[in-house]
Amino acid sequence: MTNKNAREIVLDTLLDIDRNNIYSNAALNKALSSNQFMSKRDRAFITRMTEGVTEQRLKLDYIINTFSKTKINKCKPLIRCILRMGVYEIYYMDSIPDEAACNECVKLTIKRGFSGLKGFVNGVLRNICRNKEQVEFPSKESGAAYYYSVQYSIRQETAQLLIDTYGEEITEKILEAGNMERGTSIRVNTEKIAVDAYKKLLEKEGIQADDGIYNDTSLIIGHYDYIRRIPGFFDGFFAVQDESSCLAVKAAGIKKGQLIIDLCAAPGGKTMYAAELTGKTGSVISRDISVEKTALIEENIERLGYSNVHVEVHDALICDKELIGKADVVICDLPCSGLGIMGRKNDIKYNTTKTQIAELQKLQRQILAVGAEYVKHGGCLIYSTCTITKQENEDNVKWFLENSDLKLESLAPYMPEQLEERAEKGYITLLQGIDGSDGFFIARFVKE
Repeated sequence: MTNKNAREIVLDTLLDIDRNNIYSNAALNKALSSNQFMSKRDRAFITRMTEGVTEQRLKLDYIINTFSKTKINKCKPLIRCILRMGVYEIYYMDSIPDEAACNECVKLTIKRGFSGLKGFVNGVLRNICRNKEQVEFPSKESGAAYYYSVQYSIRQETAQLLIDTYGEEITEKILEAGNMERGTSIRVNTEKIAVDAYKKLLEKEGIQADDGIYNDTSLIIGHYDYIRRIPGFFDGFFAVQDESSCLAVKAAGIKKGQLIIDLCAAPGGKTMYAAELTGKTGSVISRDISVEKTALIEENIERLGYSNVHVEVHDALICDKELIGKADVVICDLPCSGLGIMGRKNDIKYNTTKTQIAELQKLQRQILAVGAEYVKHGGCLIYSTCTITKQENEDNVKWFLENSDLKLESLAPYMPEQLEERAEKGYITLLQGIDGSDGFFIARFVKE
């Protein structure tokens, strides 16, 4: 049985998310960093509980509301988090007996100074234990968007947006993928170690390492404790980067000696890959809007050992006249709603709105207009997002074609064989649950 300290860390992390509006992955990373000397078992428990409660939040709330006279949004934040923890254990953690889950939640309630509510917490959780198989969840007949909202813990409005774009069958596959356990995609830094050699090193340490689907320098890893403890992390042997993100860089067709500008670069995955491809004779200007963001880029660049990157704080909305017409490649991987990575960043499911998407679309178009200024004749601009909405992707392609002198060019020569046909038109959307990667959009424009 995991000790109580681990549970308290989970509670503190969930409260951090709930009270301070902090992203769950950031809150979890902070918790793990502060407790990196705990046992692997405890750290695994903290990760599983924090991610699980966040991932299933709306479904957990639906269950609690079914059995509690006081609805979840009327509960104190601490009690709300404890109830969610208890229900998650009851429904999703078979290794923990239901009675133990209830008892631990009651103890936690008392320890945190809410003895007067121990009966409420105990009563709700034990009622759920007795009747957990009798919960009536919404059916598709009650409305697909409502059904998906509860079943996959996503805002009803966002579920409807996906249904309107992709239909119910594909939407369900997208949402199912968010709840599936999947490995971490890394790109091997081949300037320091060969892919096969690094794969063997990982396997020797008991870390699962499978070849990537689309990128020959990518590995999908699993069965590890903490990313910074993976062999070769501090030696710069790898960068955490999804294969879809690697494809966006490959789509640029970067050659040795070229000048690359990465406009919204933090944390620097595409910058680093571009630096490797352009080589020491080329250079990458890697920019983002704040010192905090560029610090992330610099940290990764230093760890991986690239000497041809110039990191700068710069607002992508402001045109740098000194760079007009200079770049061989401009990478516009722009701020977006992030619906392609909602399985990795669960908060996205709860925060995305139509208003937000409309505001992001406006911002994306403004940055694209600036980015087009930097492309030299014969150069290219790569537009990419980690989202799957039509408004932020295809609609922006149409707008850009009408409002710039750049033209679409086929992506097929830069894509793996299985994606070539879909990439002929100059852009491609990868869908989680369909394509074996994060949801991602890539478009290639050239200045003739």
